[in-house]
Amino acid sequence: MKTLTDLFSSRPRTFSLEIFPPKTEKGLLALEAALKELAGLGPDFISVTYGAGGGNRDRTLGLVRLIQERHNILALHHFTCVLHTRKEIRGILDHLQKVKVRSLLALRGDPPKDRPDWVPGPENFRYSSELVAFIREHYGDSFSIGVAGFPEGHPLAADKDADARVLKAKIESGGEFVITQLFFDNALYFDYVRRVRTLGVTARIIPGILPVTSYEGVVNFCKGCGASVPDKVHDIFSPIAQDPDKTREAGIRFAIDQCRELLARGAPGIHLYTLNKAEPATQIVSELRRMSL
Repeated sequence: MKTLTDLFSSRPRTFSLEIFPPKTEKGLLALEAALKELAGLGPDFISVTYGAGGGNRDRTLGLVRLIQERHNILALHHFTCVLHTRKEIRGILDHLQKVKVRSLLALRGDPPKDRPDWVPGPENFRYSSELVAFIREHYGDSFSIGVAGFPEGHPLAADKDADARVLKAKIESGGEFVITQLFFDNALYFDYVRRVRTLGVTARIIPGILPVTSYEGVVNFCKGCGASVPDKVHDIFSPIAQDPDKTREAGIRFAIDQCRELLARGAPGIHLYTLNKAEPATQIVSELRRMSL
């Protein structure tokens, strides 16, 4: 199985999707059905999230293998280092290498809710840049490594310039590409790209886009991850918050417009956060392709 490094060398622009491992068997069955539709869109790769401390590790790997072996699509395995020791990380990476997982999104991750005060010790990593460096040191180019970017700055960063320096450290440690956190104002993305380019970061920076399917849901989600909800989003979705059909239609249209501008202005692709649903992604991709984007 080739890596994302191989893919990016021949694709100036990519289209990709993100899913997460459901907690229940019912949810897993629903996701497997959705995956059939999502795979039919022909994404360049599909990323699969990973819980803090590897709480859903087996399901993450199971989905990664399903994507690669059944659907023949490159999979990007998220990998968080929070709670894991160096020894545990080495064991997990050895296993991933053995089962032919070749592409990783290296993240620090957040402590689980039952351990909010967790502090890294001498055998843990404090920053994702340390995880990236560890992978490169022990595995060389066996893995293609991506990292996360934060157009509005990470919530724990002192300011946007400090956050840009953190991204530079992740790339200098061995990160090869960037997938951003969601945003609803494209100016944030272009400002972010300019800021990190000024520091000499040349890595591909793929914008992450979340279609709005629930006004209340997206507001709460953004509170949790530190992303802002601009006035234009409130103005569009607040009046129709109690109408799921209108919300979904407006959310798809908003995402299409957002993607269209990003691609027209040079973004190297789109990474759609699907929330394990096929319909929004299907409509968005179909419309973008109709417009030859």
